[in-house]
Amino acid sequence: MTRPFEGVKILDFTQVLAGPYASYQLALLGADVIKVERREGEDMRRTPLSREWAERGLAPGWQAINGNKRSLTLDLSKPEAIEIVRKLAAQADVVMENFRPGVMDKLGIGYEALSRINPRLIYCAVSGFGQTGPERLSAGYDGKIQAMSGIMAITGHEETGPTRAGFAVCDVLSGATAAFGVSSALFQRNHTGKGQLVDVSMLEATLAFLSGQIADYSVAGHRQQLSGNQAVSRKVTANLFKAGEGYLLLAVNNEKQYRALMAALDCEDTLKDPRFVDWFSRQENETALRAIIEDALSKKGAREWERILDAAGAPCASIWKVEEVIDHPQIVERGAIQEIDTPYGRLRFAGSGFRLAHGGGRLDRMAPELGAHTDEVLSSLGYGEGEIRDLRTREII
Repeated sequence: MTRPFEGVKILDFTQVLAGPYASYQLALLGADVIKVERREGEDMRRTPLSREWAERGLAPGWQAINGNKRSLTLDLSKPEAIEIVRKLAAQADVVMENFRPGVMDKLGIGYEALSRINPRLIYCAVSGFGQTGPERLSAGYDGKIQAMSGIMAITGHEETGPTRAGFAVCDVLSGATAAFGVSSALFQRNHTGKGQLVDVSMLEATLAFLSGQIADYSVAGHRQQLSGNQAVSRKVTANLFKAGEGYLLLAVNNEKQYRALMAALDCEDTLKDPRFVDWFSRQENETALRAIIEDALSKKGAREWERILDAAGAPCASIWKVEEVIDHPQIVERGAIQEIDTPYGRLRFAGSGFRLAHGGGRLDRMAPELGAHTDEVLSSLGYGEGEIRDLRTREII
């Protein structure tokens, strides 16, 4: 089946995580993404988690968000490189970048300049704070946005203080937002015939995912606090509990689930205890209820309780490590982790996170070696072998 964005050409100047994550989602869905890098490659290619992969310029984290793309190297300080960009932009549907506002304008390849060449061009600019406003020139990094957005103010425990999420949550939320923004602009172009600027602010993208917390304050005046492992429902039985071996995250949020939990734990006597008659009294007596639950959970390991409680209708999960969950039968059955053959063996990567009945996301090839497609791309623009050789000699490509 034809994938949703097959035939869409994207010129991708993004680097690090938020921008490349966005273009990766579109590449999975069939877009032809030409990733433009400086001649030495972007820094993420050589992050030091694995010396072997870093020395290849194929760091695992970089590979994770650059599959299906083609790599073109250009020295954007050279006029000849800018001319190549303009030629590519004339044929492109989308240009994506995540430099600080104004950088691309100074190079002569910002939105205004490229839209004059190609009025149908969608130009997506991802930055920390957007193209306007007093913070527009401030650097946007995931940790900084986690701190500013309110995420860290609600993540962590009172005794340890604010804690950042264990992954670059603001980067990927911003990337997903950018992919959605580009998709929206492409769809709108079907009606208007016109391109447009897609201005993505990491801070605003993150706030869009905090809609519930914002409404809690703006509507009810509730001030958020560090929530530890408690669910947003604030139910006593929607929290993390110690089991006989490991930890169990209970997601028991309604009365039916609560009764199922207590029955499965052989604690049905608590159902008649006036301290736990409803959610308000359970919250008032949280310490006592937690002690009862953890005493019962101490008799078996977390994985065993996961099976027992889930079957009983009391939602829960033990704590799964990344290396465990990617082999979970549910994940394997649905092919959520995509496998591809590479010169380095068979590798596995996360896919798009959703399925389409007709032509969904698919990883066809691994992230490219630096400049692997430079000759191919330039040839498509009409550059001959001698011209390409000359550009390389003069360190333009």
